[in-house]
Amino acid sequence: MSPTFSETLRAATMPVHETANHSPYISALLGGELSVDAFAALASQLYYVYSAIEEAAEAMRDDPVGGKFVFDELTRQPALRQDMAFYFGPAWESAISPLPATEEYCGRIREVAFTWSGGFVAHHYTRYLGDIAGGQVIRHKLKNLHGVTGPGSMFYVFDQIPSAPKFRDNYRELLNTAPWDAQERKRVIMESIRAYELNVGIFSALAKDMPRYSMS
Repeated sequence: MSPTFSETLRAATMPVHETANHSPYISALLGGELSVDAFAALASQLYYVYSAIEEAAEAMRDDPVGGKFVFDELTRQPALRQDMAFYFGPAWESAISPLPATEEYCGRIREVAFTWSGGFVAHHYTRYLGDIAGGQVIRHKLKNLHGVTGPGSMFYVFDQIPSAPKFRDNYRELLNTAPWDAQERKRVIMESIRAYELNVGIFSALAKDMPRYSMS
């Protein structure tokens, strides 16, 4: 039996996915080597990324293919705003700014995800499915290492999804049944790899500040 598209996509992105997961910044963050300010710095950059993706979701809402991947229960901006206020105070909007790597990532989202359903799905898949699963590791680290629960970790709380495994299964089925031919599926795979690479770019940029966040 040939693999489904979701299986092919997962296999094709696994190498760069592993690179992202084991980047120096993420490894130090999860290893308890960095202060809570390092979590705040990551969340501040993700605020811009999700603003771009969720703008794309609005543009895709009525698209016959992309619209099926618009899930209001996934929306992260309200949670990220709570986290920004927790970390940076009520004037947080003037306290944070996107890194050049983040601007590049957001620019790519705006370039491909507002009018091309495959581009939207590639960036949507790369971020949200990872957050629902792997993001929970960061949530637990925030709690166990720094005592942060509620605001400060709201980004990782998906309380509008009753069952994460069922949601992921449904999402994979949407990928498998999307009406893309072989060439279009290849484009989606390549854009997903690009999305992971852009994530790694942000992690690499954040890593330059690791000495400032060091717990040692």
